[in-house]
Amino acid sequence: MSQKQTPRPAFWTNLSAWFVYGVCWLLAHLPYRLLLAFGRGIGWLFRIALKSRRKVVEKNLHACFPDLDHQAISQLLKQNYRETGMMVSQTLRTFLNRSPDIFEDLTIEGKEYLQQCLDNGQGVLLVSGHFTSLDVGGRAICEQFPIAGVYRPHKNAVQEYVVKKSRLHYAKEMFSRDELKRIIRYLKKGGIVWYAPDQDYRRGQSIFSNFFGIPASTITATHQLAKISGCKVIFYAVKRIDQAPYYQLSLSQPLADFPSKDVQHDTDRINQGIEKMVKATPDQYLWVHKRFKTRPDGEGKFY
Repeated sequence: MSQKQTPRPAFWTNLSAWFVYGVCWLLAHLPYRLLLAFGRGIGWLFRIALKSRRKVVEKNLHACFPDLDHQAISQLLKQNYRETGMMVSQTLRTFLNRSPDIFEDLTIEGKEYLQQCLDNGQGVLLVSGHFTSLDVGGRAICEQFPIAGVYRPHKNAVQEYVVKKSRLHYAKEMFSRDELKRIIRYLKKGGIVWYAPDQDYRRGQSIFSNFFGIPASTITATHQLAKISGCKVIFYAVKRIDQAPYYQLSLSQPLADFPSKDVQHDTDRINQGIEKMVKATPDQYLWVHKRFKTRPDGEGKFY
């Protein structure tokens, strides 16, 4: 671990946050199926209690899957909330359960593409999306390859300490999403960086690129990072399944002719790749995010 850990926040001045951490630690060590059942309960509670977010999910699903009828959308929404609840329990297990055998039976389809880049000293951007197994996928691939991650720092001091410390336990390094210069240097040295560019940040270098046929404000960082560092770009997909080993991991071949001279074309390719992954597991995408909040000039509010 090459990165300095965030200092541990004081216990007594953050008592409630440390108490929550203790409860989460206990939950993370429950048997896997019991932990998933707990997560499904959380998902049910989210769906019933958080009506404003449920409306966001409904709006996203109707917009992205216009061919589905009301009953199909309702079923997809319920399953998505179950998966979102299980995301909470899976993330607790990923962060706080240090057992080395959690992901020992997992195989990664297409791992030879990443290994070849590593052998050649070629930097790689692993591009994924905000799926419900996001952190599971991060730890699983980090146990087979030396990979750094990109994350958004948390405002709560205890949460920031725990999350960063947990990720640094398995990741080679962690970068905040604003540390572009450090990321570029890391890629130039042949490092592998995992990140997900599929959220509406409403700032910085963003352009509109279609996602499920809808203009979505999308950061151009993938194009810029590949252009400056000379790295390869590979898609990384993670799917939760009901049978052991419980997760399917797959890597694409490096994108050909990427980056091009056209930032719009490259950004469209990234959104198309993420859209393809979403269509493969539509119930496991983070539909609670307001992906289409920023609108082109002249358009009204989406949500």
